[in-house]
Amino acid sequence: MTDTIQPAPEVDTPAETQTETKPRRSGFQPRRMMKKMDPVAAERQGRITMLAWKKLGNENAIAFLNAHDEALGGRPLDLAVASEEGLGAVERAIESRAAA
Repeated sequence: MTDTIQPAPEVDTPAETQTETKPRRSGFQPRRMMKKMDPVAAERQGRITMLAWKKLGNENAIAFLNAHDEALGGRPLDLAVASEEGLGAVERAIESRAAA
């Protein structure tokens, strides 16, 4: 029995497979274009998030922090991140909800 050597199949090289179309852009901004959060604001965000999770539980904390609150006059997470006064108001609101 005689073995015959078959030639290797042709493979496209990367230069042959490139197209002239531009890559699609995603709807997201590149990291370099995104504004970084102030470290103090990031610390307030972490504090209020942890307090809410401890006092209200995971699902209730997420719902409370992300929904508009009429008594506070805004979204609690945004208010807490914006200023120390907002943080204090949201902390008091969490404590009163946890006590109820």
